[in-house]
Amino acid sequence: QVQLVESGGGLVQPGGSLRLSCAASGFTLDYYAIGWFRQAPGKEREGVSCISSSDGSTYYADSAKGRFAISRDNAKNTVYLHMNSLKPEDTAVYYCAAGLPGSRCSRYEYDFWGQGTQVTVSS
Repeated sequence: QVQLVESGGGLVQPGGSLRLSCAASGFTLDYYAIGWFRQAPGKEREGVSCISSSDGSTYYADSAKGRFAISRDNAKNTVYLHMNSLKPEDTAVYYCAAGLPGSRCSRYEYDFWGQGTQVTVSS
């Protein structure tokens, strides 16, 4: 079965950290651009961070720069999003998605999505 499965979400206090995982089954991730997106209630889904398939170049939204880091472990067929210094405004459902090589970090360019994992930042 071809699927992406996110994990690692949860409830964390402001200033805390989480590591989200995006594990692929049924296909290999290393061919694809992989993105992390998030959607808060009443808001559009936005790109948080993306990593290319070719040279491993990365993109971060302004809100994520300096706090989040995306990485991929091709041996484990998994992409991670390390999130530090979390803020209440980071609260959202986080999705990973796969796109063709060269995809920009826009939800319109990613075709295959996981089911999402909830991240809640609250004291």
